[in-house]
Amino acid sequence: MAAQLRLILLMFTLAYALVFGPVGVLAHGTKLHRHKAFRVKALRAGWFRDKELAAPLGTRVARYAQRLIGVPYSWGGSSPRTGFDCSGFVRYVYSRVGINLPHSSYADFNLGQRVSRWALKPGDLVFFNGVGHVGMYIGNGRFIHAPHSGTSVQISSMSDHGGYDGARRIVAGAKRLLLHG
Repeated sequence: MAAQLRLILLMFTLAYALVFGPVGVLAHGTKLHRHKAFRVKALRAGWFRDKELAAPLGTRVARYAQRLIGVPYSWGGSSPRTGFDCSGFVRYVYSRVGINLPHSSYADFNLGQRVSRWALKPGDLVFFNGVGHVGMYIGNGRFIHAPHSGTSVQISSMSDHGGYDGARRIVAGAKRLLLHG
């Protein structure tokens, strides 16, 4: 008798999943990809207690980077305790979200996707001075970086910083970097 009840319960569960589940019969009418639809539903319903987790990865990375304003510059530095150089800074920030970057602006320039200056989004890496300097775009024409000896992590205007060489979107290639980085 118990085995028959379990079988009936299993059949009802499977039938329910087939009809109402994310790939079920009634789910085909949605125009959004099922993961995006879930995210939109979750945001509207207030399921995320921490709005920070609901933000795109690049935005979260840029926000985290701003917490490090004032950490002193240190050549070869790669932590808030020892200080940062430019590539150590972006490497440290991206490592907080599980993405490993090299400790070299030249190597960073070969990663991810090329982005035009006019299509920059928060979290994109921006390169200057023959690719010898890297910072992170934070929006509104500004970027955060560890400039040089005697300074600290700070926000600068893109227009005030000469020698712009290009930008890379690391979050677009994050899966590849995690697997091969």
